[in-house]
Amino acid sequence: YMHPEVGVCSEDATLFGRNYFERASAPDVESMEEAEERAKILAEAAALKQLASDYMHPEVGVKTTDPTLFGRNYFNRYSAPETEEDEFADERAEILAEAVALKKSSVAYMHPEVGVCSEDATLFGRNYFERASAPDVESMEEAKERAKILAEAAALKQLASDYMHPEVGV
Repeated sequence: YMHPEVGVCSEDATLFGRNYFERASAPDVESMEEAEERAKILAEAAALKQLASDYMHPEVGVKTTDPTLFGRNYFNRYSAPETEEDEFADERAEILAEAVALKKSSVAYMHPEVGVCSEDATLFGRNYFERASAPDVESMEEAKERAKILAEAAALKQLASDYMHPEVGV
């Protein structure tokens, strides 16, 4: 203390080190279980962040470099066994066709400004039998009765003509 110009001489190597782990201001050391739990929580948080990012930005495509995704599909090849019964496949196709028709109908209903487009030649025909000004269709009995009345009227006309013109021979 009185002679600072004289350096300190020490030969013990442990005198020069400082213990950073057991000092009063050192952070607590976590156990192995706590470290594993912390790693799991951080991994789940990163996965949730990735899912939220994918949900909020659908314009970003899916990117992958996993070589197993480019493998051969052994289930959809031509020689693969049938995986679904035909009845279920037909029913599924009908349901999907109905869904497409319902979607088309709902789009047509919600957007009346879009005109109707058709290219079928049979759609341009005119129904002459069920229009408002069409005559009523007769039943078979009415048709027979009408024919009988017309035949009687023709006979009466002939008799009246014979009566009014006696000069015409028989």
